[in-house]
Amino acid sequence: MEINNLIKNQMTNMIQAAASREVTEAVSTSDTLSLSAQVVHFLQTAWQLLPALALGIVVIVLCYYLARPISYLLIKPIGYVSKSRLLHLVTRRFISVLVIFFGIYIFLRLAGLSEFAVAVMSGTGLVGLILGFAFRDIAENFISSMLISVQRPFRIDDVIEVDNRLGIVKKVTARATTLVDYDGNHIQIPNATVYKNVIKNFTANPKTRGHFKIGIGYDNDIRLTQQIAIDLLKEQSAVLNDPPPQVLLEALGSATINLTIYFWVNSEQHSPIKVASQLMRETVNCFTEHGISMPDDARERIIIAANTETQGVNKEATSNSSSRTPVKQKNKTTASAVDADIDDVSSDADEIREQAERARSPEEGDNII
Repeated sequence: MEINNLIKNQMTNMIQAAASREVTEAVSTSDTLSLSAQVVHFLQTAWQLLPALALGIVVIVLCYYLARPISYLLIKPIGYVSKSRLLHLVTRRFISVLVIFFGIYIFLRLAGLSEFAVAVMSGTGLVGLILGFAFRDIAENFISSMLISVQRPFRIDDVIEVDNRLGIVKKVTARATTLVDYDGNHIQIPNATVYKNVIKNFTANPKTRGHFKIGIGYDNDIRLTQQIAIDLLKEQSAVLNDPPPQVLLEALGSATINLTIYFWVNSEQHSPIKVASQLMRETVNCFTEHGISMPDDARERIIIAANTETQGVNKEATSNSSSRTPVKQKNKTTASAVDADIDDVSSDADEIREQAERARSPEEGDNII
């Protein structure tokens, strides 16, 4: 009985093994047939799409080579509105990119990938938005460069002051504006800072006003002193008559009547600082010749003597000092005899411009204005 059961179990196992082998062979055969069918279907589809793919490739190549001429053609109307080279360059590249993307979109449509084409365009916009947030400062600086290039608040070689930095404009690139100050240093200011800050342009109107102060004694005729100073200013070749110079009473000091002398110069030809220095020297000489006193501020001195001997010494020193005769200063030489370097009132701007031309440029890139 046991032998019969053992024989039955072995027969059952053999039948099951044979059945499983047949099923496995059938599945593998069906998989092979399915894979072969897929390959055949893919080749047939590729063969059917081959003309469309070839046409799409031709469209991409044409768009690539036509992007530049099309951009130049479409940019011409902007040339009548703005002369900004940066604006022209950015617009041309933007148009070229649009033309190339149009060719890629047509290629994907011809290849039967319309949904993928839409996804690519949407993804491009999303990537652009993400990059815009990530590089916000760079984008802000670039937009400021474009606005400066279009509006042109200053030009190359103009003397300007931005963010409390005074200098001559040497270069304006897509990143920064380079100034050369009067110490010969190169200052690079980001264009975003330049555009957002107050710009003081000293070259737009070359007429610059300078001034200096001088004090006269209370024993002098104020009106006569003012007239003498105005006559002196009118004699100076560096001082402009339009607008006319002015001599105004500023304040009444403890020992002097303080006057402020205003004058105008052409800053492109003369340095206001040098002219002020020369005018102060000439004014002092002129007032001295006309007997106009220019006392110093009053000072009160209190000397406490330690003993009689010290008092005697102080008295002797005081008597000796009072008995001294004031030494008259020699008459100062006239302007014609003064050294040429002292009387040089020419503008420093041209010299700084020459130094800037000889100096190494701290930043590569073309000027955008």
